[in-house]
Amino acid sequence: MGSSSSAISLSDKKAEIDILAAEYISTVKTLSSDQRVEHLQKIQSAYNKCKEYSDDKVQLAMQTYEMVDKHIRRLDADLARFEADLKDKLEGSDFESSGGRGLKKGRGQKEKRGSRGRGRRTSEDDTPKKKKHKGGSEFTDTILSVHPSDVLDMPVDPNEPTYCLCHQVSYGEMIGCDNPDCPIEWFHFACVDLTTKPKGKWFCPRCVQERRKKK
Repeated sequence: MGSSSSAISLSDKKAEIDILAAEYISTVKTLSSDQRVEHLQKIQSAYNKCKEYSDDKVQLAMQTYEMVDKHIRRLDADLARFEADLKDKLEGSDFESSGGRGLKKGRGQKEKRGSRGRGRRTSEDDTPKKKKHKGGSEFTDTILSVHPSDVLDMPVDPNEPTYCLCHQVSYGEMIGCDNPDCPIEWFHFACVDLTTKPKGKWFCPRCVQERRKKK
């Protein structure tokens, strides 16, 4: 709801700028110097408001991205736990159903798996289980072929851009530098000692230093 109203406001401001610019061009010859300044200030004010709406939209997009990223990581962790539980249940089922001679083999396999994480069964051990479970063994192999740690280690977006003085990805509240040539552009509130968005233009510490040097 906030996003759509922001989009409408941004569209309205752009239309307002077009109207003000057209009025200025058509009447500039008849305007006094004070009237020209006043008209240009209106255009500048509309531009500033337009930029503020644009910054809000970018901020909202970053927060949405962060929220989606968290949910993806949580799903990856849940999937890893599910696969680990399923692996334990399937291996326990195989161990109980083997019986007699298979019991001794099962213990031997358990010891092997304990030393290497997940042991590889020999073709001899697989044969009776395939007969008993029919298609079940193939299903087990397919499910267990993806190791839970592989899921957890998988990066969500290795090309995610970094921002701010800390060179970290976007998270939480961020603010954009009003210097169009700022090499960093976006900063985390905490990294630049902000708790709320300041009114008017805001320049990052780096750009403030550069501006002072030029004076």
